[in-house]
Amino acid sequence: MSDVRVRFAPSPTGFFHIGSARTALFNWLYARHTGGTFVLRIEDTDSVRNTPEALQALLEGMRWLGLDWDEGPEKGGDFGPYFQSERTGVYEDYLARLTAAGRTYEQDGAVFFKLLGERYTEFDKYKNAEVEKVRSEPVVVEDAVRGRVERVVDQDFVIRRSNGDFGFHFVNVVDDLAMKITHVIRGEDHLSNTARHIELYKAFGAQPPIFAHIPLILKSDGRGKMSKRESGALIEEYVSRHFLAQAVRNYLCLLGWNPKDDREIMPIEEIIERFDFAGINKDGARFDEQKLAHVNTEYLRALPLETFVWMAAPVLENAGLVDASTDEDYLQRVLALCQPKARSLETMPELVVPFFKDDFETDAAAREKIFKKGDPAARLAELLPALEALDAWTEAGLEQAYGAVAEANGQKPTAYFPISRLAVSGQGGGVPLFGLLDVLGRERVLTRMKAFA
Repeated sequence: MSDVRVRFAPSPTGFFHIGSARTALFNWLYARHTGGTFVLRIEDTDSVRNTPEALQALLEGMRWLGLDWDEGPEKGGDFGPYFQSERTGVYEDYLARLTAAGRTYEQDGAVFFKLLGERYTEFDKYKNAEVEKVRSEPVVVEDAVRGRVERVVDQDFVIRRSNGDFGFHFVNVVDDLAMKITHVIRGEDHLSNTARHIELYKAFGAQPPIFAHIPLILKSDGRGKMSKRESGALIEEYVSRHFLAQAVRNYLCLLGWNPKDDREIMPIEEIIERFDFAGINKDGARFDEQKLAHVNTEYLRALPLETFVWMAAPVLENAGLVDASTDEDYLQRVLALCQPKARSLETMPELVVPFFKDDFETDAAAREKIFKKGDPAARLAELLPALEALDAWTEAGLEQAYGAVAEANGQKPTAYFPISRLAVSGQGGGVPLFGLLDVLGRERVLTRMKAFA
């Protein structure tokens, strides 16, 4: 194992946002790429907003995505506790070190971090008052993604509030320092905090970690950060819609990281091998829900049939289409036929309903289109005698029967396809017709065609 130590430090105040998931993922990828350690640390000092339910949603979301952590809740480790609410003693010790070095002072009950440098006063129009500032050189951040960034820190800042709570900047640095974090990979919205953090590291006489500020995830139109209110913004939504976790993870890997080729589907092992900071984009990453759905479809269709059946069966059961009495061989034949046409597990019931129910709805648009072309019911009348007399009810046998009927009536076989599909399934498209007829079986097909004709 290498010396690389990264961390994901969320505040469990709600559902698991896709931006947080992508940050966790990039940390996990870098840890796995380098053979380092992935630490999960919970920033739960906000007792009002943090809830056990939100923490559970976070942990379940990470497990669903396959983001296993090496240290943290449920795992432990040598640098715990991993909940900030349990680390007050650590913060007290580090605060005492700053105070002993003359780098803190109290004002109005709060404790401030004291910057070094010449002090002067300046009128602040927003506060409508004179404020004290410090003349200092810009703090240089050598960011692994953005390159050299300079920021000026010219005002002391609170590290402990008047109510006794420690401030974000202070606990963030103390925890990273105490846990020996070597690389801080986080959203670019934290870049503005980094100069203050470096000042704290310097005050502790410590070398700052390597910072890598990754691009924000933008709304689909590119106008602003994707908020929790946007469609597709929460990991829980993909879980409830039966998306494949590996598909969501694949999409998030490529949302802000470029492997320098055009592939949309990559094995996670290859992504881990190739992941580096050089491939992370500086510009915001625009979220495309349709592209994610496409990636999910590709993963779904590539599943081994046994796995596909195992995943689809509960969805069909919840839809009332199958139960314990359903013939397993028949279910497998249906799903083997339908898998190449599957778009998502969520939409599987509407694709397979004709295989399990006789009272399915007929696609009105498809019906209108078909009946505009002559008398399709007459086509069924031409087909039925040949199908009733068919000895081998197989795809090959059905294809031969359609060919013979078409030739006898001066038609192409495709002239009989649309009305056949509509009659037996109510659909205007879907799985290959002869596969559909074969799996449905002679009795069901003939009954439905006669009823439709």
